[in-house]
Amino acid sequence: MNTETDVLVLGGAGVDTIVYVPELPLPYADSYMVRPGIETRAGQTGDFVALGVSALGLRTHHLDMIGDDHAGDLVRALHRDRGIALTEVPLPGGTKRAVNLVGPDGRRLSLYDDSRSREEDRLPPATVRALAARSRHAHVSITYPCAFALPELREGGVSISTDLHNWDGANPYHEAFAHEADIVFLSTTALTDTEGTMRRTAERGRAGAVVATAGAEGAYLLVDGELSHIPAVTPPGPVVDSNGAGDAFAAGYLLGHLTGEPPLRCGLYGAVAGAHACTVPATRADPIGRAELLARVAEYEAAA
Repeated sequence: MNTETDVLVLGGAGVDTIVYVPELPLPYADSYMVRPGIETRAGQTGDFVALGVSALGLRTHHLDMIGDDHAGDLVRALHRDRGIALTEVPLPGGTKRAVNLVGPDGRRLSLYDDSRSREEDRLPPATVRALAARSRHAHVSITYPCAFALPELREGGVSISTDLHNWDGANPYHEAFAHEADIVFLSTTALTDTEGTMRRTAERGRAGAVVATAGAEGAYLLVDGELSHIPAVTPPGPVVDSNGAGDAFAAGYLLGHLTGEPPLRCGLYGAVAGAHACTVPATRADPIGRAELLARVAEYEAAA
């Protein structure tokens, strides 16, 4: 295949307002004084995956629906400043927005503005097919328009990954993504039966690898029916924010996958990238680079 893109990212572009709160859950009060303050910046799940794989040296292209508004300008500027190709489709309801409350231990609570989406929002099939034909791999965010793009991606012949985030293993909305992807990422946060959910995902869909991240407990990897544990990697600095850690894990894993590493080593790449992300405040976008990631992987393997 004659490709010009290693990873085509679909969906997940938007703007977050970050608020550092004294604790989570936040008890009711008339007002709070917060530090270091309140800041709005571009960067939701698709943006973070695109930033992550690009920082790791993979040729990256991002496709999503974006509004003609100030929030959209922030998204466009982020991609322009980081040298990431962006194909934008008009989003009449305006660019997606969220508010993230971040506690002192780095945990977050995200409040998504659901008023931006419309039932008829779609990524143009011809655009999806054209970009897929020039790509090695597609990472699909679970935003609504992306569900309708999955057939075009299959037609384009690319491998597909997706991140189901805090899926509970039962919500049917996630199933189209879970069953069409070759690599499925998800979090254990809302799962009552992690292994069972992973096995059902693999049995009912196409996934050759299912990865469930578990925070400080590491992650779990299911490949060819064999479940393995990926140990947690000690972050290189204080944990300040978990925002974007799952996206960083996916980016690290995809670097390993696209450079021919075995699945467990891909998982180690992901763990190192995710640990780095936890040391970066949500108000910044500072993904790990390839040289630093490979150096930390080497150090980890030497000490194991």
